[in-house]
Amino acid sequence: MIHKRWFQTIVAGILISLLILLLHEIQFFFEPVFTYIGAIALPLIGGGILFYISRPVLHFLERYKVHRLIAILIIFLLYILLGFLIVQFIAPIAQQQFTRLINNLPGMIDMFGDTISYWQQNQDIIPSQFDSTINNVVENLQSYLQDASKIIINVISQLIGFVFALVLIPFFLFFMLKDGDKFVPFIQKFLSKRAAKSFGKLAHSVDHTLNAFILGQMTVSIVVGLLLLVGYLIIDLDYSLTLSLFAMLMNVIPFVGPFLAVIPAMLVGLLQEPILALWVAIIMVIAQQLEGNFVSPNVMGKALSIHPLTIITLILAAGSLAGFLGLLFAIPTYAVLKAITTHFYEEWLERRKETHD
Repeated sequence: MIHKRWFQTIVAGILISLLILLLHEIQFFFEPVFTYIGAIALPLIGGGILFYISRPVLHFLERYKVHRLIAILIIFLLYILLGFLIVQFIAPIAQQQFTRLINNLPGMIDMFGDTISYWQQNQDIIPSQFDSTINNVVENLQSYLQDASKIIINVISQLIGFVFALVLIPFFLFFMLKDGDKFVPFIQKFLSKRAAKSFGKLAHSVDHTLNAFILGQMTVSIVVGLLLLVGYLIIDLDYSLTLSLFAMLMNVIPFVGPFLAVIPAMLVGLLQEPILALWVAIIMVIAQQLEGNFVSPNVMGKALSIHPLTIITLILAAGSLAGFLGLLFAIPTYAVLKAITTHFYEEWLERRKETHD
C-alpha cells in the first residue's frame, strides 16, 4: 500500500500540514530574522530596482572597455545629474501646482455640488429613484474625499519612509553593480554539477523575469506620463504636470494603474470645463493604445505572460493585505514564484523522462 500514489499523496499532505503547524508554533524563533529582513527590505528593494535600471548602462560602458569602477562612478554621476535636473526644473512647478490644487479643493467640491444640483433641477430624464442616490453621493462627497485624502497621506508616509532608506540605497547599488555577477558562481561552488547547472538556469529565469518587469514598468510609466503631459498641455488642463506625474506613479501598478491615474484628471477637467473630461478620457485611451501596442510588446515581450484576471485578483488581495506596497510588489512576486515553480516542474519532468528512459 505504501507504494500507491494516493497513499503517498495523503502522507505528503499530512507532513506538509504538520510542518506548517510546527512553523506556526515556533514563529517566535524567526522574529529576529523577520526584524532584520524588515530593516534591510527598503534599501535592498530600492537598490535592486536601480540595479536593473543601471545594468544596461554598465554593460554599455564595459563594451567600450571602461573599467567597472569607473563605469559605476559614471552611473552615480548620471543619477546625481538627473536628481539635480528634477529638483531644479520639475519639482518647483509640480509643488506650485500641487499647492494650488490643495488650496482650490474646497471650492472645487462646492462647484461640483452646485453643478450636480443645477443639473438635477433642470432635467427630467433620470428616474426619481436615482435622484436619491445622486443626492447621497453629493452629500457624502466631502467624506469620500476625506477617505481618499487619508489614502494619499498613507501613500505619502510610506514614500517618506522610503526616502529615509535612500541613505543606504547607494551602498546597496554600488555593491550590486560591482559584484552582482559573482553571486550565482559563488553559490554554484557549493553544489553538485547537476544542481549547479539547475541553479544557474533558475537564477537566469528569475533575473530575466525581474529585468523584464522593472524595466518594462519603468519605461511604460515614463512613456505614458510624457504622453499624458503633452495631451494635457494641448487641451490646457490645469495642474497638467502634477496630474501627469501622478499618472506616471500610478502606472507602476499593473493593469489598474491607468484607471486610477485618469480619475483626478477627469475630475479637474470636469470642473474646469465639462468637455475637458471627455478630452482627458480620449487622451488616456490614446496613450494606453500606444503603450499597449508599441511600448509593452517591445520592452516586456512575453516574459511575464500573466492573465489579466490573475492580475486583478492579485492586486485586490495584495492591496487589502499590504496597502500601496502590496499593489506595487504583487505582480513581480507572483511572476518570480511562477518562474521558480515552472523551473522545478520542468526539472521534475526532465528527471522523470530520464528515469523512464
